[in-house]
Amino acid sequence: MEPLTALLAGAALHAGFQAVVTVVVHPALAATAAHEWPRVHAAHSRRTTPVVALVYLVVLGTWAWVLAARPLTGWLVLAGAGSALAGAVTALVAGPTHARLGREGPRPALLRRLRRADAVRLAGAVLALAGATGAVFDRPLTARPGAVSEM
Repeated sequence: MEPLTALLAGAALHAGFQAVVTVVVHPALAATAAHEWPRVHAAHSRRTTPVVALVYLVVLGTWAWVLAARPLTGWLVLAGAGSALAGAVTALVAGPTHARLGREGPRPALLRRLRRADAVRLAGAVLALAGATGAVFDRPLTARPGAVSEM
């Protein structure tokens, strides 16, 4: 596998993961009855934290490989902006909001903040996927052995 292919795979993993969180996981969490919230939120956090860590380690690892192996292109800048946006919103908004939800319970303002953060994270992950796709497919095709070139 080469770095751009790895970046595309990592971006696809991230976008798919974030789509599931945004469309399925957090809406289900928000529908939890208040009296069950502490138990359900604690279980949610315990189960999702390792998956979040794995996804972001894959994203960071593929970026390290790409940055070490290739010059930046416009597509990579686009992909990097998307990855950075999703990562920053995760670290600065979604993570702290989850911590507050764990302490304070399912306050409507906090649940709205988490939904907005999810929308931004999903947009960032999709932007990263679009940029990675562009980077993979915006390169010269190499001739296959025995292929006839057109002049």
